Amino acid sequence: MKGKVWTYFSNKELNDELLAGISADTQFFLENWKAHGTPLTATFEIRDRRFLIITVDEQSYAASGCSIDKQVQFIKELQLKYNIELLNRLLVPFQTEAGTIEIVHASKIKELYANKQVNDDTIVFNPAVSNSDELETSFKIPLKKSWLKAKV
Repeated sequence: MKGKVWTYFSNKELNDELLAGISADTQFFLENWKAHGTPLTATFEIRDRRFLIITVDEQSYAASGCSIDKQVQFIKELQLKYNIELLNRLLVPFQTEAGTIEIVHASKIKELYANKQVNDDTIVFNPAVSNSDELETSFKIPLKKSWLKAKV
């Protein structure tokens, strides 16, 4: 689906039980999600057992301020229910050379860079993507093209 995108990432890898629960809750939320009383056409996916991605088709009807607030409230409820962090933008997800996804506090990036645990070509995940095109082209980017480069 093409449309407006919100990305959230978990501070920990989601096991099968968490994946099932979060998927069921998110599906229920999206089936009932409305803007000004009009149902929104939305989908979600969970990538790499870490990233919850919600997409709304704004050609049908755009998400409004109130509906976006409801989505954020839903994400906060997921955090509490499943004891995970999804809204902490000070956490940085990156892909190790072995292909695993690690998450560290942004303040640690300089240290990891100095110790050569990450470098300019390390893949980092960009939670600021805002539409489906950006999700496909700019969600995974090298550190040197991210805001983190200024931190190292």
